[in-house]
Amino acid sequence: REEEIPFSSEKKIMSVLCAEKEGRYIYSKGAPEVLIDKCKFIKNGNKIITLDKKEKEKLMEVNKKLALKKFRVLALAYNKSNSLKGNEKDFIFLGLVALDDPPRTEVKSAIASCKEAGIKVKMITGDNKETAAEIGKEIGISGNIFTGMELDKLTDDELTKMVDKISIFARVKPEHKIRIVKALKNNKEIVTMTGDGVNDAPALKEAHIGVAMGMNGTDVSRESADLVLKDDNFATIVSAVKEGRTIFRNIQKVVTYMLSCNYSELFVIFFGILFGMPLPLLALQILFLNIVTDDMPAITLGFNSPSKGIMKSKPRKKTNILDKQQLIFLAIAGITMGIGSLFVYHFTLNILNQEIAVARTTVLITLIFFEIANAFNFRSFKNLVCATPLFANKYLVYASAGSVLAALLIIYTPLNVIFETAPLGWFNLGIAFLTSLSVIVVFDVLKLINRKRKIF
Repeated sequence: REEEIPFSSEKKIMSVLCAEKEGRYIYSKGAPEVLIDKCKFIKNGNKIITLDKKEKEKLMEVNKKLALKKFRVLALAYNKSNSLKGNEKDFIFLGLVALDDPPRTEVKSAIASCKEAGIKVKMITGDNKETAAEIGKEIGISGNIFTGMELDKLTDDELTKMVDKISIFARVKPEHKIRIVKALKNNKEIVTMTGDGVNDAPALKEAHIGVAMGMNGTDVSRESADLVLKDDNFATIVSAVKEGRTIFRNIQKVVTYMLSCNYSELFVIFFGILFGMPLPLLALQILFLNIVTDDMPAITLGFNSPSKGIMKSKPRKKTNILDKQQLIFLAIAGITMGIGSLFVYHFTLNILNQEIAVARTTVLITLIFFEIANAFNFRSFKNLVCATPLFANKYLVYASAGSVLAALLIIYTPLNVIFETAPLGWFNLGIAFLTSLSVIVVFDVLKLINRKRKIF
């Protein structure tokens, strides 16, 4: 091999000059519609005959039939020449090579998940229109198909208006990719672009999130991208979207849960003093609540597994952690726990006429039970607690057991002197436990109503 002209998106062919015993030859391969047009002859057995227009049309028909079977087709040709430059013409046609490059089996289900999640997937390929259409059908992408030549005829404004209706772009050049990204951005879309070649770098940079291929991608594309896909698998991107949604939802659960617990503690203290009762909780007891029974279950809520419908919700237009739904959950949880705890405090102090230390300890253990029960509510904003397996989040179970054990230590060991608590009998513990279950009942009823009425 003496010379080489590499493949480019503009030329769509690749040629080499080789020295043989009989002389020097140019060997070329590339897109059939381009290379066949550059051929003047065809090799038929040992004969070389003229390739006329009618024969070229027959070859293009064969090419179309192969493309409709999802093959990627290359044309092969050669000529005799001492120099490569300027001599990529008057070729002798040799034949077509049909390459079978099927999409991965998991791509179809991944694209179906994207559609459920409100994510639009557009295929941008260098394949011809027929091959792109057939592959699109196989993986679940259907709709209008535009070629690079058709894109060249559109202005940027026209492309912006039409891009949403186009599902597949075939025979595209690198400059087409960046135009497509800009058109989507002009329509206020959040754009993720995948690519692996040097020519993909501008489009990867232009997109909101550029994803380069880690296995077969070039260094230039990886440096231009925001993310590198280590296994070159589209399904992994969908899994990442699912994981991202789960993380965001878990952050919402943790924040809403912690705020609802703090709100209930404020509710108890504020209204307890307002109604003329002695201070329901002391400073050290509140600190214990915040550090032990708030934080331990809250941290484990971050380990909630993805909910079944996580990929059926539409993309978020805003990223507020506390939205209308979370504020409703927060208020109802806080008020329920606050009223329940105040009731227990009033009952033990004024109905049972127990000592203030016993009443405070009872309201403390009630709040601890409440916050543990509330944590089980926040495993899901939709699924009922009674319908969710206890060990759906095993870390929450362990954290809850740890919180109860810590509470028993400050009540039934010498630590009760420091925390100013008093040992409780089974009756007080029973009142505290049964009252705390009310927050689960309230939320399960609320979730049932919301399923039918779609209040939020």
